[in-house]
Amino acid sequence: QVQLVESGGGLMQAGDSLRLTCAASGRTNSAYVMGWFRQGAGKTREFVAAIKRRTGDTDYGDSVKGRFTISRDNAKNTVYLQMNSLKPEDTAVYYCAARGAYFGPFSRNENDFVYWGQGTQVTVSS
Repeated sequence: QVQLVESGGGLMQAGDSLRLTCAASGRTNSAYVMGWFRQGAGKTREFVAAIKRRTGDTDYGDSVKGRFTISRDNAKNTVYLQMNSLKPEDTAVYYCAARGAYFGPFSRNENDFVYWGQGTQVTVSS
């Protein structure tokens, strides 16, 4: 099992920057790919970004590409989501997720991720 704990959410203004942190514990070697998803009120869960822990390869959702950056510190079993130029439409609960051994192309399907954190709220006012 892998446990994931997000932190760093908050109330921001449009144009601000914010960094989310996801700390993994347990069988972290099982977390080959880690990602971020978000869910706004009344909306379906949306893929934000993912990173392969061994190679550092990344993938981004179209709505955040160029503004958000995902990174990892394997020594700390931590993944970060740096969010710049925040917009009101970025308001959501942000979830960290992980999946096990996988060496294929990135998947943006939440059903492919096995482990989930409890989420952290990000609110962006205009």
